[in-house]
Amino acid sequence: MTVSDDDVVFLRSRYGSKALDVAAEFPLTSASLLGDLTKLRSRYPEHAAALVETVRARRRAAGKLAYADALLADDNAVQQATATPVAALRAAEIARRHPGALVHDLTCSIGAELTTLAAAPGIGAVIGSDLDPVRLAMAQHNLSLVGGTAPTLLRADALTPTSTAEVFIADPGRRNSGGRVFGIDQLDPPLLELLAVYAGRPMVVKCSPGLDYQHLRTRFGFEGQVQIVSLDGGVREACLWTDSAGQPANRASVLRSRPDGTTSLYEVTSDDPDDLGAPGVGEWIVDPDGAVVRAGLVRQYGYRHGLVQLDPQIAYLTGSAVPAGERGFRVIEQLPVHERTLRSALAARDCGSLEVLVRGLDVDPDRLRKRLKLKGSEPYALILTRIGRQGVAFLCEPGVRAATRD
Repeated sequence: MTVSDDDVVFLRSRYGSKALDVAAEFPLTSASLLGDLTKLRSRYPEHAAALVETVRARRRAAGKLAYADALLADDNAVQQATATPVAALRAAEIARRHPGALVHDLTCSIGAELTTLAAAPGIGAVIGSDLDPVRLAMAQHNLSLVGGTAPTLLRADALTPTSTAEVFIADPGRRNSGGRVFGIDQLDPPLLELLAVYAGRPMVVKCSPGLDYQHLRTRFGFEGQVQIVSLDGGVREACLWTDSAGQPANRASVLRSRPDGTTSLYEVTSDDPDDLGAPGVGEWIVDPDGAVVRAGLVRQYGYRHGLVQLDPQIAYLTGSAVPAGERGFRVIEQLPVHERTLRSALAARDCGSLEVLVRGLDVDPDRLRKRLKLKGSEPYALILTRIGRQGVAFLCEPGVRAATRD
């Protein structure tokens, strides 16, 4: 569903606000959508689709974006928007590197990142620009939720410099009419053009977590810092920083939500020591956070926590304890990767539920679980990997998360 300029004007009005309250009372699920939309059209014939789109976007934004219950947004914008804790981390880093700077978000969309930048201490002023007038109108509303001095909003092409800002941010679009795109030349605007237009100026570009940044370095000569960010176990983005002087080449930033609503952070960088002991099998197997793995910093993480690798080419770590806040699996026995052997071992232990983790082998966890025909009642975990060229299986107790120290 699309939202028009007229829709945004309506949604921002007092009458539109009440209409959104009415729409929020409908389930708006796939099964009910047609009937819900028909009822809303009987009351708001010109704006029913926009009401549905906005309410569903707010529901998707819940737990991801600040002010989710009052945002004006569409589904695609919410999907691409940076989660508030991740945006806050970036804003704090910009303020640390460039205190008092004027920051220009070149692809501000609905203003999700702008709201965080505007509220961040240490940032001087904020500009947001976008080509889409509807998204800009949404951003204007969303920024009004924050209070204080609102950022300046401009309608402008990201590839046409329109300000003398000291730091630029861009989040190129990763969807087109055919769905999600993955090539750096398919982004909107294209990544290499962005980097060329703003060459020599501090720039931060948010990219998909699956970005092949090694290819970007070796093929296209990118020399900045690559920061991989995860939130609550999910890798959210690869962030490119062009002002990399004195900074490590790679950085993993791991954010975790606390029960009190705050967020914890730890980081691992390519400047950290990585001299690990000889590979082996310890009491526990630890699967590092995805940001650490994607950033290529497993050895640095292992050194910090006194762990070693099962194999030098595999990202599983092992040792006598699980790092605070991390999830580990206590090893019961090592087995060959033979289905008959695994089925027999699991049956002997009355296994009824099984978490399967795979790294380094071509195994589908769901298909394997079905073929193992579990009939018991006890939970276990099975880690399938390789040591050298040999596939190995580790039957483990269910994964547990070590207590945090904060």
